[in-house]
Amino acid sequence: MADSKDYYEILGVSKNATDEEIKKAYRSMAKKYHPDAQQGEQAKKDAEVKFKEINEAYSVLSDQNKRAQYDRFGSNFEQAGFGGNAGYGGFGGFDFSGFGNGMGVDIDLDDILGSVFGGGFGGFGQKSKKTGPTRGADLRYNMNISFEEAAFGTKREINVSKNEVCDVCHGSGAKPGSKVVTCDKCHGSGKVQTTQNTIMGTFATVKTCDKCGGEGKVITEPCEKCNKRGTVRKTKKITVNIPAGIDNGQAISIHGEGDCGKKGGPAGDLFVVVNVAPHKIFTRNGFDISETIKVPFAKLTLGGTIKVPTLEDEVEYNIPEGTQTGTKFRLKEKGIQNIHGRGRGNLEFTVVVDIPRKLNDEQRELLTKFAASFGDEVNTKKKGFFGR
Repeated sequence: MADSKDYYEILGVSKNATDEEIKKAYRSMAKKYHPDAQQGEQAKKDAEVKFKEINEAYSVLSDQNKRAQYDRFGSNFEQAGFGGNAGYGGFGGFDFSGFGNGMGVDIDLDDILGSVFGGGFGGFGQKSKKTGPTRGADLRYNMNISFEEAAFGTKREINVSKNEVCDVCHGSGAKPGSKVVTCDKCHGSGKVQTTQNTIMGTFATVKTCDKCGGEGKVITEPCEKCNKRGTVRKTKKITVNIPAGIDNGQAISIHGEGDCGKKGGPAGDLFVVVNVAPHKIFTRNGFDISETIKVPFAKLTLGGTIKVPTLEDEVEYNIPEGTQTGTKFRLKEKGIQNIHGRGRGNLEFTVVVDIPRKLNDEQRELLTKFAASFGDEVNTKKKGFFGR
């Protein structure tokens, strides 16, 4: 398939993959490249391209007829009129990506070809298929947490506004006890056909019925609560378990807590994206953390015990004699918990000399003698009031 897209490669499955394997691979890839789960404008744009490509591949491989045609035509698949952006015949090419839901998932090639030739591929005048169960939309929630909450994990309760199935009509959109009748405009097909005479001949165009919205049926008495929608907007309280070790920008996926599906379709997922506040002392690098500690000149020179702040408390650490400013030390497993549960990172601290800003006369005299013992010349005169 050198001249066309390899849909199997796009979904990461073999040519002998079962329908269930294709569906599983699609769900995994769609979650990974969902634009709402990305950080930054460029990342979102890149993800949108990949997401559209994934949905295009799934729209073909999930349909047995389309998959059979794809396997049959191979590299000539698009030229034969079945690809995601294929041209057909000599009419200059049609962009199939503009149909369906904009991402290519609900593309119906029979409907598209029927809009040109007046029927489905393989037989003109075929009855259009109605839409079946549709998965609900995924939702995103941004959560601000502290550095410590990211390090040790926590629980949070959040309020999420989402679409849920109407508890009065149970998703039908009709008032309980009322009738749902066949649409008299499309006679239950969900499509209406118009013809147009051009210099190239007569063309038939098939469009979604504007009276029933493509459903083929009309609600005589709408549900008083949802007004035909079948869904209502509700705010739900959800407990989110934030795992220890989560990092800034990472997302927690909560299955089934997105918008409800339509016509019995599954609900979407909720993605909770965390924004971790910076720490006043520590800097994070993966699962390791680092800090800088000021140490008096005498202690760096002679050695001694210093107190090192950690995520839990302070620990004592003995630095050796003659330690230079900028020297780094490490405390093992005093960093961030690995989010996958395999140990902790390390804490690295850098010692720098703490220069006193003010000295009394005795300290100044001692320091001057100390410098003289090394043959160093220093300022020995103390500045007066006007000098300061």
